[in-house]
Amino acid sequence: GGDVLHASFADRLYEKRAVYNTYGPTETTVCAAYHRMETADDPVPIGTPIANRRIYILDPALNPLPAGVFGEICISGAGTARGYLNREELTRETFIPHPFEPGKRLYRTGDMGRWLPDGTIEFLGRNDSQVKIRGYRIELGEIESRILAYEAVKEAVVIARGKDEHKDLTAYL
Repeated sequence: GGDVLHASFADRLYEKRAVYNTYGPTETTVCAAYHRMETADDPVPIGTPIANRRIYILDPALNPLPAGVFGEICISGAGTARGYLNREELTRETFIPHPFEPGKRLYRTGDMGRWLPDGTIEFLGRNDSQVKIRGYRIELGEIESRILAYEAVKEAVVIARGKDEHKDLTAYL
């Protein structure tokens, strides 16, 4: 858990130990799905929901998508946060009324994925400019706005460069 698991890394482990790829944002108490690796599939699925969670792959209108179609990963169930402290607007955007279970909330992760034919979920990436570097979630737009606060800077773009655990941030001014 914490970042994308690549088969090339897990391949060195799974013959000697049980290897589980776990998925879940902090807002869902970290682990919402898991996949036990039996082979070096790449990409490694994030698996299936744990017993007390529900995971949906939804289109922008919050309709469930069939296997093979990419959409937003949304999560509900025990352990899902109620919102963000002192961030009401962000809470309204991401913790929405559950479209299938009246009276409950659904967390819109901003992650993209799809159901695979075997019932596991494949993770695609983000639907925004958030990146993960060495386990930390970073909003590139927030860094850009801090750089733009300097009077001498007229334009700024921040990107993540590199692969996997070797990613770094680069700012262009």
